[in-house]
Amino acid sequence: MARFTLPRDLYHGKGSLEALKTFQGKKAMICVGGGSMKRFGFLDRAVAYLKEAGMEVELFEGIEPDPSVETVMRGADAMLKFEPDWIIAMGGGSPIDAAKAMWIKYEYPECTFEDMCKVFGIPELRRKAHFCAISSTSGTATEVTAFSIITDYAKGIKYPIADFEITPDVAIVDPDLAETMPKKLVAHTGMDAMTHAVEAYVSTANCDYTDPLAIHAIEMIMKDLVPSYNGDMAARDRMHNAQCLAGMAFSNALLGIVHSMAHKTGAAFAEYGAHIIHGAANAMYLPKVIAFNAKDETAKKRYGVIVDYMGIADKSASDDEKVAALIAYLRKMNDDLNIPHCIKNYGADSYPCEQGFVPEDVFLAKVHDIAVNALGDACTGSNPRQPSVEEMEKLLKCCYYDTEVDF
Repeated sequence: MARFTLPRDLYHGKGSLEALKTFQGKKAMICVGGGSMKRFGFLDRAVAYLKEAGMEVELFEGIEPDPSVETVMRGADAMLKFEPDWIIAMGGGSPIDAAKAMWIKYEYPECTFEDMCKVFGIPELRRKAHFCAISSTSGTATEVTAFSIITDYAKGIKYPIADFEITPDVAIVDPDLAETMPKKLVAHTGMDAMTHAVEAYVSTANCDYTDPLAIHAIEMIMKDLVPSYNGDMAARDRMHNAQCLAGMAFSNALLGIVHSMAHKTGAAFAEYGAHIIHGAANAMYLPKVIAFNAKDETAKKRYGVIVDYMGIADKSASDDEKVAALIAYLRKMNDDLNIPHCIKNYGADSYPCEQGFVPEDVFLAKVHDIAVNALGDACTGSNPRQPSVEEMEKLLKCCYYDTEVDF
């Protein structure tokens, strides 16, 4: 038996933020990030809509990118004091992910962060509050997923929380919010969405319900991501839908080792002054993982189906030729989006450079532990090919040096 879970309601299209007027409850806490939602007026509109619905509203502001365990605990404490019956998470993936974890702690104050990280082990929520997610970026799709990513900075590791309980009750996918994204964010979130769709399609948990969502998302991202990056707002509006479809697919089909590696490398080199931004990590690692997974015949055929839908190789081509075409296409997308091809050339500002911020000797000293941690990530189990520690180390080295995957 398998399960397919999405939010109870999804409001989409321009002006759909106004759906907040229809919510029924007494108190709402809005969780937001660094200020863009306030700066562009969306936070004030959300507060006004909730007050129009008759609710008392409190804000929890300043949730950082790559939210920390400490932020989650502070937010949960604020919820325990205010006692909201609606939690409204608004912004990019970070405030929504943080609010999901806060929600768990609010409903179960005795729950530790370690408890939260037990895959599909969270007790039943909604005893105290319902959850609404409003996305302002076009990539993470956390507004429709059963996942949250929280960073333990003491360990330098990003941990995925995975459970259908944290799938939001309501998602609002209003493209007006996404039109405010800076160019670099468009690139990174867009490639995050592409990775979601590709990994979902070849995941061992794929099914008839997830495949159409993944394929259509890939077709839309292929058409609209680069134009969105170059300022086409109609394309950016469509990307907001595309990333949500990709999220619906992966929340139910799960992901693979592109995400396992991205989770475990993202904060691993923070002492050198930067993170490897999640979407950029996915963009760099995806071509390498496709080459690795394509040694599995089932995965190779499914990559071939993706290529057939994309129309980037002749349908009579061999599956090996189709895999090569997919890898080449994704690398060209990275070029078009100004994303490096490997960690060695990943600058502290995320742009390509001759020598990135991660020194070679530091990477080599850490690669074994990163490989072990990546194998233990919640996304690894549904990857079509299960790597050994040695293979994961070799794959990570290919992602550092941009060398061919021949194993």
